[in-house]
Amino acid sequence: MSEQLAYYLSFPFVRYAIIVGVLVALSSSLLGVVLVLKRFSYIGSGLSHVAFGTYAIAMILGFMNDMILVMPLTVIIAILLLRSKQINIKGDASIAMVSISALAIGYFLMNVFSESANISADVCSTLFGSTSILTLTKVDVIMSIVMAISVILVFVFFYHRIFSITFDEEYANASGIKVNGFNTAFSIITAVVIVLAMNLVGSLLITGLIIFPALTAMRLFHSFLRVVIATTIISVVGAFLGMLMAILVSSPVGSTIVIMYLLFFFIGYFISKFGGE
Repeated sequence: MSEQLAYYLSFPFVRYAIIVGVLVALSSSLLGVVLVLKRFSYIGSGLSHVAFGTYAIAMILGFMNDMILVMPLTVIIAILLLRSKQINIKGDASIAMVSISALAIGYFLMNVFSESANISADVCSTLFGSTSILTLTKVDVIMSIVMAISVILVFVFFYHRIFSITFDEEYANASGIKVNGFNTAFSIITAVVIVLAMNLVGSLLITGLIIFPALTAMRLFHSFLRVVIATTIISVVGAFLGMLMAILVSSPVGSTIVIMYLLFFFIGYFISKFGGE
């Protein structure tokens, strides 16, 4: 098994996949702690479906680099979702509406206008990330490194503000913290991470990267700082082991990582029954 693994790791695209996978998992987990605690975790699902719809549009328009269209449109939708209360639509309802609409529009466009001979394979790859993880380049690795460093720096330098806004926005606003600006910036970062994560697990499984590590850590710890640290460790280890397993048994990368997270969640659940923190 070790020889087989060493053989696969000799290929650059496999190394790129593991690096990007770990960095995306790290970024997603940090964002996931805040999203879960603010009961807005399904924004990941909504934005991933938006990314799928915009990807379909980019493919139909023949963009050589679909990120040129997918990234800005997903960021715009993320900001609009944050502002959904201003048009009298609750957060969960707006996410559900945007999510279903994006999926329907994307699938419609790919079927009606695509010139591909295998629509089902294209859709499956986009939704579940079955093959796109193997086409990563050095540029994708650099983007993931920049993204991960940016997310970590945000949490390090703005930890106390993030803590205040996560648990009590009214108090944070009264304390002089610009809550709206923070929420907007956080939505933009989340959208960027989700678009990059599409290459790892596909648009349907991105929510697993966001919520499973955070939920597992919350089973074990009750301190916000400990939850953040534990979430990061669980996410990185789960992604790394999941990708190694996928390489060794030739299973879908995204599904294998999410199943690994699910296993960790059940382990955390049983540990919490015997005391936890």
